[in-house]
Amino acid sequence: MTQTNAPLMPRASLLAMIAGRAPKPALQTMIATARERRQLAALPEQRLEDLGLTRAEATLEAARPFWDAPRAWRR
Repeated sequence: MTQTNAPLMPRASLLAMIAGRAPKPALQTMIATARERRQLAALPEQRLEDLGLTRAEATLEAARPFWDAPRAWRR
């Protein structure tokens, strides 16, 4: 049995590929925002310091809903 280290395809991308079309940009932004906020919440203290963030700031950002993205992030 071979093992691969390739990352899993995000579910939305897989569903879009199966359907033969890509998700709309707004949906892509929401999916990416949710993923990035989960990753931010999981960062260790040292990485947060590297980004200039406190744990409280990271927790506050990670708690925001996925549809609440800053205008600069939207396409």
